[in-house]
Amino acid sequence: MGDFSPPTFALASTGRGRPVVLDTNIVLDVFVFNDVAAHPLKQALQAGELDWLATQAMRDELARVLTYQKIIVRLALFQIDAPVVLAAYDRHSRLTEVATRANAACSDPDDQKFIDLAVAWRALLLSKDQAIISMKKRLLALGSRVQVAI
Repeated sequence: MGDFSPPTFALASTGRGRPVVLDTNIVLDVFVFNDVAAHPLKQALQAGELDWLATQAMRDELARVLTYQKIIVRLALFQIDAPVVLAAYDRHSRLTEVATRANAACSDPDDQKFIDLAVAWRALLLSKDQAIISMKKRLLALGSRVQVAI
């Protein structure tokens, strides 16, 4: 899997870090599974080095996923409650309006919202979802880079 290297991200002119979009699996790696490979990303978010962009639909998806039985088991294993995960999401992400549909359709309709937002903001899209990863070249042509993360 790819490594995340926060020092390569320059601050945007807005004073916020580089715009980034995280798919739900990456969010789980960072805030639920405490994946060692996700520690640099978590540190970059906590330090404000990245401007994590999200929409209400993305947050709603995470809230739904946190109710899945296999995730509930993991939450219990790591002694984390779903509200704590959602609070971390709220603390580190910046909710934006839903982006206009990008000129690149994802084979997984559930992933389209991540692509649309990343393209609209010319943001880095961190994912390990094959449907998104397979679109790397198309998204790069639209100004958004996909990085296989964690």
